[in-house]
Amino acid sequence: EAARRARELTRRKGALDIASLPGKLADCSNRDPAKSELVLVEGDSAGGSAKQGRDRSFQAILPIKGKILNVERARIDRILSNAEIRAMITAIGAGIKDDFDLDRARYHKIIIMTDADVDGAHIRTLLLTFFFRQMRELIESGYIYIAQPPLYRVAKGKKEYYAYSEDQREEIVGRLTNGKGSDSRGLNIQRYKGLGEMNPGQLWNTTMDPDSRTIFQVTMEGEAEAGDIFSRLMGEDVESRRKFIEKNARYVRNLDV
Repeated sequence: EAARRARELTRRKGALDIASLPGKLADCSNRDPAKSELVLVEGDSAGGSAKQGRDRSFQAILPIKGKILNVERARIDRILSNAEIRAMITAIGAGIKDDFDLDRARYHKIIIMTDADVDGAHIRTLLLTFFFRQMRELIESGYIYIAQPPLYRVAKGKKEYYAYSEDQREEIVGRLTNGKGSDSRGLNIQRYKGLGEMNPGQLWNTTMDPDSRTIFQVTMEGEAEAGDIFSRLMGEDVESRRKFIEKNARYVRNLDV
């Protein structure tokens, strides 16, 4: 009964029913789902910059506050009582689980945009767990994407570049200083700790502009294998998760501690 009531709260009446949309959603003006995208942004600060820097015609912004509920360990009534999850369900407009209808989705591109740190990775994983368990058709249809914000801003004089990896940063530094041992005066390297450190223009240029951004489409090659991974890494079985970590720890490359 609790699940039924919660579903009613999150179910859209129609694609043009603006009154039922969550208050913190900055919707786009385009009503064609194939030409519209929803950007799920970590934090209110970055959400504010994204709302200012976006292209309002096709980009909708929904800030996600903190880490959402881990749906792998929660009953449906608790899942649907979570404010952040309800806001996402309402914004997307297609329902969830057995009530999901892909044709009702208001956006054909849903982009997860989180900070490039361990907390951002955790939030991204929680969101992917939610989509896999409750809106799997979005992944199967290729509607889910992950944004790649820059790690560094490298500037010297009036020249400004963005680096998305350590190697790219070193390559840019080499060009600006004309090689090893050359003049590095005036060189400024900024390591972005979060999306909120970028102003609206920088966020648009690096992470949101379709002509210059990098986004990765989430695909699913094996449903059974993906389900097993989510169960082991996000579920209640601590021993299974510990064994997985011990077996695969040697393959870790970018460890943020």
